[in-house]
Amino acid sequence: MADTVNLAAGRPYLAIPGPSVLPDQVLQAMHRPSPNIYAGELVEMTEGLIPDLQRVARTRHHVAIYIANGHGIWEAALANVIAPGDRVLVPGTGHFGLGWAQVARGLGAEAELLEHGKHSHWDLAQVAQSLKADSAHRIKAVLAVHVDTSSSVRNDIPALRALMDELKHPALLMADCVASLGCEQFEMDTWGVDVMVTASQKGLMVPAGLGFVFFNEKADAIRSAMPRVSCYWDWQPRARPQQYYQYFNGTAPSHHLYGLRAALDLIQAEGLENVWARHQRLAQAIWAACEVWGQDGGPLRLNVSDPALRSHAVTSLQIGAPDGSRLRDWLEHNLGLTLGIGLGMAPANSAARHGYFRLGHMGHVNGQMVMGLLGGIETGLQALKIPHGSGAVGAAASVLATGQ
Repeated sequence: MADTVNLAAGRPYLAIPGPSVLPDQVLQAMHRPSPNIYAGELVEMTEGLIPDLQRVARTRHHVAIYIANGHGIWEAALANVIAPGDRVLVPGTGHFGLGWAQVARGLGAEAELLEHGKHSHWDLAQVAQSLKADSAHRIKAVLAVHVDTSSSVRNDIPALRALMDELKHPALLMADCVASLGCEQFEMDTWGVDVMVTASQKGLMVPAGLGFVFFNEKADAIRSAMPRVSCYWDWQPRARPQQYYQYFNGTAPSHHLYGLRAALDLIQAEGLENVWARHQRLAQAIWAACEVWGQDGGPLRLNVSDPALRSHAVTSLQIGAPDGSRLRDWLEHNLGLTLGIGLGMAPANSAARHGYFRLGHMGHVNGQMVMGLLGGIETGLQALKIPHGSGAVGAAASVLATGQ
């Protein structure tokens, strides 16, 4: 009888690395009729979003809002500063550096991709070699993914900036913070980032559909010298609108904006540094559990062995095919718990892809949710008779209770 009980009924838990869990406040803010898009509350609210977005990015510079996903924001950023024939340098640490390089090539740029595998951060010596070889300064931008959502590698943006300054290379430093903004420390101005891109569906806790490009005066000067930028991607009227519609080059994404307002209010109420600290502690609890599961002959392994290089927002794991997919399927159908696929860790048409999965712990996530996530995974490991070490949930509880 117990085997036929449906334990998945009730509110499902989407523990994938984006879209993230939506706060009730965001859902309630979006649950309204369409507003007037020409005057009144929506217009006034939008103007107030800009300084709060700047606070989250830790910048005094500009922000342009787009109706786009992460891929659209990659293109928006590049379209303003990279012309056909320009060269970009892309140090890759997983799937998404490759993706940004492909977008650059689609715009007619030459993209030099430095592959660093899927388990570690950039080799700055290799980056330095490419920059030193560029004596003519053909490289116009370095495209740097802060957190690779596929591998869960967190890269050192300040170290990359320091290297570029040491070599006196004039290229723009462009950072992808789609998986990190609102989850872990990012300091756009202090770290010397010229352009930063992010999207709404992860740490900002809003449904997918909004993208943001933050840019400083150096980047804006390059934009002004561009031979052309398409009307839709041009960030200048979006960042300095003379009329309301110019924020979005057309009709406002009104309900997403209401949700964003509620999400930014939540971040402000908690305090950004507290948001970073919460994500760090929750990540440490997840790592502690995963390390225990990998003991006593258990096949589970953290993709990134060095804790200093791990994202605080997403954890990529290997358990061996077919058990990654078996575990994901069992949890979703039996407990209502959805884990992320192992994106980019093995060829999409290979059996090996079934040996990976990811945990999203970004945005609107707290201690009891993480403990429920870990308890669910342990239940699945037991149900599927996948070998694993014992005491994982207790190890995570100790981290949350004591910080150790």
